[in-house]
Amino acid sequence: MRKFALAIFVCAFLSCENQSSGDNDSDMSLSDSLLSEVLAGHDVAMPKMAKLNRLLKQAQSEYDSLKNLPRTEVHKKRMALLDSTIKDLNYADAAMNEWMDGFKYDSLKNDETQRQAYLRVQLTSVNKMKDVVLSSIAKADSVLSSK
Repeated sequence: MRKFALAIFVCAFLSCENQSSGDNDSDMSLSDSLLSEVLAGHDVAMPKMAKLNRLLKQAQSEYDSLKNLPRTEVHKKRMALLDSTIKDLNYADAAMNEWMDGFKYDSLKNDETQRQAYLRVQLTSVNKMKDVVLSSIAKADSVLSSK
């Protein structure tokens, strides 16, 4: 019951706060929109991280198995392809972690102009990270399904 009362209080408080900031509604909505886009980019990539890690283990396992076999030209090419795939997956993992470590959700709350600029930079960053994650997974899927 207390949680319900607290939720109502928070909603009422936020409603009053939004009404009192009449002049800044357009600034706030742009900032909110940018934040929403940034979080949406993260929300596309984050659920893929378990698959990325699974593919990384699979690629590393195959690479390690090939190291113990005679070095034929076919094995060398496969190992090079796996090595490239492993590097791409590791880079994507690092990109996700770096972006998450650097992103400050509440950054510049008191300066809408600066917050919007920050969120625009973060939108570019999160989209690059998302593209790296998705492309590395697509490459790994392709490489590992073509044994």
